[in-house]
Amino acid sequence: MSGLLVAGTTSDAGKSMLTAGICRWLRRRGVDVAPFKAQNMSNNSAIAVDGGEIGRAQALQAYACGLEPSVRFNPVLLKPGSDRQSQVVVLGQATGYIGARNYHEIKDRLRGTVLETLRELRAKHEVVICEGAGSPAEINLRAGDLANMGLARAADLPVIVVGDIDRGGVFAALYGTLALLDAEDQALISGFVINKFRGDSGLLQPGVDSLTELTGRPTLGVVPWSTELWLDGEDSLAYDGRVLGRPAAPRGGQWLRVAVVRLPRVSNATDAEAFAAEPGVQVRLTVEPADLADVDLVVLPGTKSTVDDLQWLRERGLADAVLAHAASGRPVLGICGGFQMLSERIFDDVESRRGAAPGLGLLPVEVTFADRKTLGRVTGTGLGSQPVRGYEIHHGVVSRAAEGLTPLIRLADGTGEGAVSGNVFGTHWHGAFETDEFRRAFLTEAARLAGRHGFQVAPDTSFAALRERTVDVLGDLVEEHLDTTALWRLIEGGAPSGLPTVVPGLRAPAPSAPRAEPASAPSPVAAGDVSGSPGGAGGGSAMVDRGVS
Repeated sequence: MSGLLVAGTTSDAGKSMLTAGICRWLRRRGVDVAPFKAQNMSNNSAIAVDGGEIGRAQALQAYACGLEPSVRFNPVLLKPGSDRQSQVVVLGQATGYIGARNYHEIKDRLRGTVLETLRELRAKHEVVICEGAGSPAEINLRAGDLANMGLARAADLPVIVVGDIDRGGVFAALYGTLALLDAEDQALISGFVINKFRGDSGLLQPGVDSLTELTGRPTLGVVPWSTELWLDGEDSLAYDGRVLGRPAAPRGGQWLRVAVVRLPRVSNATDAEAFAAEPGVQVRLTVEPADLADVDLVVLPGTKSTVDDLQWLRERGLADAVLAHAASGRPVLGICGGFQMLSERIFDDVESRRGAAPGLGLLPVEVTFADRKTLGRVTGTGLGSQPVRGYEIHHGVVSRAAEGLTPLIRLADGTGEGAVSGNVFGTHWHGAFETDEFRRAFLTEAARLAGRHGFQVAPDTSFAALRERTVDVLGDLVEEHLDTTALWRLIEGGAPSGLPTVVPGLRAPAPSAPRAEPASAPSPVAAGDVSGSPGGAGGGSAMVDRGVS
């Protein structure tokens, strides 16, 4: 047995979640399966068991496989800090910054790392399900591609292409993706999947039949839109004003309303999903100051560019809105970069290289950016004696704190982490609010500060069970709506021989061609799983209701 590569017509077409669904389906069959994404571009990351960071989608895919996340599942991660520059993370560790135009300088070294890591995974596991990046038909980036057809060709992987029908034009997108590839690449494209369909799939059959006639390749299934899939989004948060998740009715007499500021370079904003999992909690992501005026809790999430995003916060009028909210006595929470923004002063010669910059002054601490990134899984207690677990991914550290300042969390050795000052809370820990007891304690205190005395937390909400349910839904969708017999044949036997070339596909430009950029390079267009801004604000939102995405 070998593997498969899941490619997409666009970013957010459904690669990440379809890959997770296939992984869960295979695990149910008793197959030893592992995920792999050669090169990802995302500021939503997770900490692997071996200590480094990987794309959050690969952590979810590992979970679907019944495995602990490993840096081998995502050997190259690009974390955009601006429109033209990304931090390069190789096998979990930050190795520096690179621009889109000079990314080719390290491409050959990364290729060796990618192929060797995949070789090791294939030697250890029965099957490896690979996820592509962006679209394989980005012909301007084909030369030197690491993540799509370049990987498929090097590893002899069959490829299925998933298209998002909710965007419209899915048949043109699927046919066009194939037609733009050269003959050697086309020979590996073995089938299609149509994703996020709403309605009677029988209405699609004439188009599916025509696509097969035109391409000589089957459509392996039509996956319906699912309202249950909103957890662990990776690509984008570009749905200003939209409510996150499917908020259940409150257990008490009042709702708790939460506004999460969608920063331009937001990272790990999936922290907000833990709040959205609670009945009676409405979580809205926004960039509008007016949306902060009447909410109960304001959250500043993580960011890859603390100082730059803090400047944006001021320019948008959001900083004043946050300060006004805090002055009213209602709660404010900062997580990682958001915590750093709440400080009195930030010293950054690493990320933005701007030196000293004033913070919002809501917490009596100062933050200094270190060259070495803090990475790790952590445990402690907070808000009294509530257990809490999380993970750290940050350059900034608290370099000074006011004497007697109360920490939000205490580690086992008594060391304090984060801060609480009246109605303002901050922590560097991501994932802390996935711990049910800690989340309930925090929301109870937030409701008290906001005057929402009728709000009650639900004692039976389990975030871990919600994640388990998510991957089970993905596995169900694969089992029920894909031709799994044909899928298994591809995984076992590779691409069928004799697949037709639909048109004389374009030849990939020579590596020395001018202006050729690498696949998934940190460019504002067609980079990794991000379309539009490298901060993840383009394309469709991976955190809204969707089909397999």
